Parts: sequence; C-alpha cells; structure tokens
Amino acid sequence: MISAEKLLWTNKYKPKSFDDIIGNKEAISQFRSWIEEFFNGTAKYKAALLWGPPGVGKTLTVEVASIVYKAELIQMNASDNRSYEDVERIAMAASKHFGFGGSRKIILVDEIDGILTSEDRGGLSALIRLVEISKFPVVFTANDPWDPQFRQLRETCLMIQFYGVRSPSIVGFLEKICRAEGISYDKEALKFIADRCEGDVRSAINDLQICAAGKKTLKLDDVKWLGYRDRVTPAFDVLRGIFSSTSCNAARRYTITSDLSYDELLQWLNENIPIQYGNAYELFDAYDALSRADVYLGRIKRSQDWSLLSYAMDLMTAGVSMAKREKYKFVKYSFPERIRLLQKSMSVREVMNGIASLIAKNCHVSSRTALSEYLPILKVIFNHNANMAAGIASWLGFDDRMVDFLVGNPSMGEEIKKLMKG
Repeated sequence: MISAEKLLWTNKYKPKSFDDIIGNKEAISQFRSWIEEFFNGTAKYKAALLWGPPGVGKTLTVEVASIVYKAELIQMNASDNRSYEDVERIAMAASKHFGFGGSRKIILVDEIDGILTSEDRGGLSALIRLVEISKFPVVFTANDPWDPQFRQLRETCLMIQFYGVRSPSIVGFLEKICRAEGISYDKEALKFIADRCEGDVRSAINDLQICAAGKKTLKLDDVKWLGYRDRVTPAFDVLRGIFSSTSCNAARRYTITSDLSYDELLQWLNENIPIQYGNAYELFDAYDALSRADVYLGRIKRSQDWSLLSYAMDLMTAGVSMAKREKYKFVKYSFPERIRLLQKSMSVREVMNGIASLIAKNCHVSSRTALSEYLPILKVIFNHNANMAAGIASWLGFDDRMVDFLVGNPSMGEEIKKLMKG
C-alpha cells in the first residue's frame, strides 16, 4: 500500500533538492550563500527572514537546506506558539546544544506575522533573544513582516524576499505531476489552474488533485469552476453566491473557496431552497436538480467513480441557481438542522482544532494553513475515497470524532473507521 503521507500530492511531489524548487532562484541562491557562510563562520547575520506570499517555497527552501546540508531541522510555528514560554521551551534548548556527534541544526520559526497582539509580545522578545544566543542559523518566515513591532527583529536578520511563482513555471510542475499520475491533460486546463492560484504553488497542486480526482483525462471544462484564491468563503456566503449567480460558471465557482464537503453543501441547500425560492416552479426545479445530485453522489460512494463528481457539482450549483425565475432577493438563511444536531453532541471547534493540530504536526505547516488549505482537500477525499481516507486518517492519527467531522455520510464514516482498524 502506498504511504499515506504520499496520498497528498503536496507531500508526494515535495522537492528534495534546490534545483527541484520552482521559481525564486535568486532568493534561494541568496539563502544558500548565507547559510553556507554561517556554517563556515563568516556570516554577517545570525538569522534570515524569508518573506513573501503563501505557497511560494519559503518553508520548503529551509526544509531542503536541512537535507542538502545534513542538518537537523528544529521547526516551530509562531502562529501556534506565541508566548515567551512557548518559544523558550521549543527553541531555546535546541539553540544551545549540538546534536549527537556534533551534528548541525537549523532552527525554523514559521509565520512570525502570526504574532500581532500585545499579549504575544513576550514571544516576539523571546525570538529576538533566540537570535542573540543561538549557536545555529535561525530562519524566520512571514507573509508580511513590515508591522512596526517587527522592526527590531528585522534589524537582526538578512531579509530575503520571495515572489509569487510565474504561471508557466507552475504549469510545467503540474505537467510533471500529471505524467507521474498517468493523467492525460489539456494544457489549457493546467494553465487555468496556474493562473488562478496567483503564484501559490501549494494551492495549485491542491486544486489539481481535487480536479483530477478519479480522472484519467483532465480537460478545461473540469477546472472552469475554480475561482481565484479568496479563501475561505463562509457557508452563508456560498449559498448567497449560488442563489444569486446569473451564470453556471459563477455559481459553481463559489464551492472552491468553501470548506464545506459536498454532502454538507447538499444539506445546506436542502435546508435553504424553500427559504430562497417561493415560486412553486422554482422549488420544483431546484429540488429536482438537488435530488439528481444526491443520486450521483450516492453512485460515487458505491462505485468510486469520481468522474461523476462534476455532474453532481453542476446540479448542486448551476442546477439549483438556474431554477430561479424571479430576480434574486436577500433572505436570512438557516443552519441545517442535521448539522446543528451534530454540533450539539460534540464540540466542533475542539474537533476542528484537533484535526488542524495533527495536520500541522505531520505536514509541517501552521494550523491556519492546515484549516484553509488542507482541510478542504481532506473533506473531498474523506467523502469519496474510503481507502485513501483510511490511510490518511491512520497516518495523521485521527480519532473517530475527527473522521465523523470530515464525512457527510454516516455509512462512509463507518467504512473508513472499519478500514482503519483492519
């Protein structure tokens, strides 16, 4: 069986050398020169701050450096570990002692711009002290490090800017993945994905995995529903977008920025169609589309034929949206009763945070990134591929409540849990 870690394409195709990282060659070269000077004892700065938009290779560059220079990587996330005590516990001890046999270490502190509130300033002062006393190179990453409170930290660091990766470079990498997965592709489909990820390679890979799920051929029509990266759209806004859209593509686009599973979207629509549509003909057409979408989702779960997913999505979004015969009017939507009952029986926030924590630990990302970028793709997998879901759940260490949270269908959840135990 394939390693569960490899089921996520962002892990499966993660570069192992600097040459394999796409884009930002100048920034990577600058980083390599600095860290080599550090190990040789000639570096001007004891720390480097890699900054730029998400998904462009900042953290990846440091991970590859630990492989190339045979250094132990000590990694923490400033968004998740903000207090002075957190930093002291995780980083300070590592900064003072060489590993077994005098091995090298690299200390990576991700997403320092997650420390933005007054109560977190103890953590920021600890990071500055970390740079002062560390015997090893310290690397920080940030999307935007220009808040005035970071001035003192910036002055201790070599600032290295990363940029969004150009679309042609992303297309080339997506082509490589498609060839490795045995997927024939329309190049325009890959260009469509690359253009809409706005330089974010990680998002492009996740979008490709979602769109190519269960397919042997990827066409432009399979990806046209993707929207620009404006995540994550709340459920009420997703509904409003679907009901108010005036074109099929516009209606479908709202689902890519939502973290709702397909079964959850079905529940939300089922609850709110009678609230939005008052005309009998609108109600008939909308529920007809929704019922046919439900049939397709059922067939997918029984046969694992993911090629049917695009039909279900078209019916749930465009089909429901195009049922309207009158001008869209604003209404107050209702939370699905089935999901409300589920929330009463467990702390959804607690489960969600637990999932994010396990993803962050095993995939070396922040909890914020885990929720916004990894959770949506896991919901797709957990609702449509029990074998793959069981492998991922076992690898990440999910418990039964976490599995139940990720699936919209109880029978699917039971199948996944059975596979995990078997």
